[in-house]
Amino acid sequence: MSRQQAYVCATVGAAMWGLIGLFVQALYHAGFTPWQTVAVRAVFSALLIVGFLAVRRPHLLKINIKDLPYFIGTGIISIVFFNWCYFTVMEEASLSLAVVLLYTGPLFVTLLSRVLFREWLTHRKMISLFLTMTGCAFTVGLLPSFETSLSLFVILAGLGSGFFYALYSVFGKYVSRRYSPLTITAYSFICASCLMIPAGGLMHQLPLFADPAVILYAVGLAFVPTVLGYILYTSGLTYIESSRASILTTIEPVVAIIIGVTVFGDVLGGWQILGILLVLASIFVISEREKERSQKPADAAESLKS
Repeated sequence: MSRQQAYVCATVGAAMWGLIGLFVQALYHAGFTPWQTVAVRAVFSALLIVGFLAVRRPHLLKINIKDLPYFIGTGIISIVFFNWCYFTVMEEASLSLAVVLLYTGPLFVTLLSRVLFREWLTHRKMISLFLTMTGCAFTVGLLPSFETSLSLFVILAGLGSGFFYALYSVFGKYVSRRYSPLTITAYSFICASCLMIPAGGLMHQLPLFADPAVILYAVGLAFVPTVLGYILYTSGLTYIESSRASILTTIEPVVAIIIGVTVFGDVLGGWQILGILLVLASIFVISEREKERSQKPADAAESLKS
């Protein structure tokens, strides 16, 4: 694969993450709740990615049973609750707001890494944190008037999506040097499925799966913004620097916001647009290669989008 093809793969993969709202909203209209939609994504994604690895790379399905608690952390504590918070904001507010609040994740990653791993708080990280917090304040309406039409529940759910996303990096960091990102992703969804099959409430919605459209949206949710998006992104990541590839992920919120505005009728004011731009700017700041002393982040953090 040439360098140009690698950039195309990484960009297309990240863009597919931004398509998630199309499938989630379709499942909402079919009658699924956010919690049930989490179950759909977890179960169908686990089936697809495990099936892919079993056929193409079976050796990646081997793990040490002692590492299972970390996969429970990435799968249940992170993926399940990250998705529930993310999907809840989509239902209660808008897709555009959900994806912007999701990108508070790097803020929590930075803070947790400082506490747990003693990583340095560099100037770039501090600037990125300021831009993220300011951008989110503008997006939810707390700035410039300190008033917002959003409920506290929605704001907390949005911040929760970023927090639980950050926990993926925390748990994933412990196993990222021993396993392929594909292995981490596969076992994360396996663990998530182990919880969501009995607790996700899908048994009450089995009649809905008689509709071919529901099956199509469920498989689409697992395949397009999950398995296919992740495989394309990681394929490109193999040939380009992680820091540069991370910048390409900013296409995800751009795609999601465009879909939110054009397909779902999200309305964005001038201050909200400013907030979105500040959040995107923070991603560029934190992703650029730093000359200051810092530790290399875990590549596993990227696989949460899958």
